[in-house]
Amino acid sequence: MRDAERGLFDLRRGRPIRVTGGQTSDEAVLLAAVEGLTHGTLQQLRGHGRRPVRLAVTQHRAHAMGLTPAPPMGQTPDRTSGVHTGDVSLGLRGETTPDAVWNLSSGLNRPDRASLDMGAAAIQEIGGLTLARLGQLLPVVVSVALGEDGACADEAISTVTTEQIQELAANNRVEVTYVSDGPVPLEEAEEARFVCFREANGILEHVAILIGVREDWPEPVPVRLHSACLTGDLFGSLRCDCGQQLRGSLRVFAARGGGVLLYLAQEGRGIGLGNKLRAYTLQQQGLDTVDADCTLGFGSDERRYDAAVEMLGHLQINRIQLLTNNPEKVRALQAGGIDVADRQPLYGTLNRHNLLYVKAKVDRAGHWLTDMLSGPMRGK
Repeated sequence: MRDAERGLFDLRRGRPIRVTGGQTSDEAVLLAAVEGLTHGTLQQLRGHGRRPVRLAVTQHRAHAMGLTPAPPMGQTPDRTSGVHTGDVSLGLRGETTPDAVWNLSSGLNRPDRASLDMGAAAIQEIGGLTLARLGQLLPVVVSVALGEDGACADEAISTVTTEQIQELAANNRVEVTYVSDGPVPLEEAEEARFVCFREANGILEHVAILIGVREDWPEPVPVRLHSACLTGDLFGSLRCDCGQQLRGSLRVFAARGGGVLLYLAQEGRGIGLGNKLRAYTLQQQGLDTVDADCTLGFGSDERRYDAAVEMLGHLQINRIQLLTNNPEKVRALQAGGIDVADRQPLYGTLNRHNLLYVKAKVDRAGHWLTDMLSGPMRGK
């Protein structure tokens, strides 16, 4: 699995990697992430490859391009099995530039299907898409098939097998370790303590914010799972209700004598800040939040809540009142052995910028927000 982690790291740095696998051990491709693609990297691929450069996209992106039927609603592909998932590989003809590749892979452009050399993505390309998604890169890769012996003369290029990628993706159990803690008085609650946790792979850090004195906490313990939202939490973006939910939960904890907010590093429902901003651009063009994410190649919600279960276990909290409007959070915690004894809604304020966002949450993801939609709108 270390080779797969290095491959992920290299993709994030804009470096190509060699992926082997398939029917024989000699089958190999050289691939690179489209995000950050340069002329030099494209030339590097062409110099090593024995066939033209190809572009691999996820089934969600392929549908947005008008190439395939829509995948089932809410489906996030299982990339752990190594079987064809509906991902598509497209032949790139002529002297394709990084800008041309980017325009084809990152927006609403619908190419002429008849002019494309289209086929099912190879298992090695699916592996590259998996690594890109795990690294919160745009899930699109360019690739070339290597020679019959699968060799690559550049020894600096790392090699990873499709089996290693599958193992990394299938490592479903997220382990977190305690890092440190310290007092952080807050405007909403002066008695507050931040506890930092780090995932075992060293990539993501999450924070548990303990409000009040533990001995005074109500039973069940009020808990909020809050996915990080830089734009809403820090800058007060009107596109979402995240910042209002964050500060509202802290006020609830303070009023009730305490509680715990788990601040999870899941920006943009797990797609990362860069892709979230790309999704915002697509929303400006008329897409709702779900379709925007799927157009970029992601599922409707890439989040998992294993880290939250682990953090609650470390804090020895197993019976909670959950502050949420999201049924998936309730299901995930219950599946992880947490007794969700009660649920309390947590609403923000409607405005003309977040109305479609809230409607999509209700209509597309089943969030319990109908009362918020029936409430007054700010700034009419």
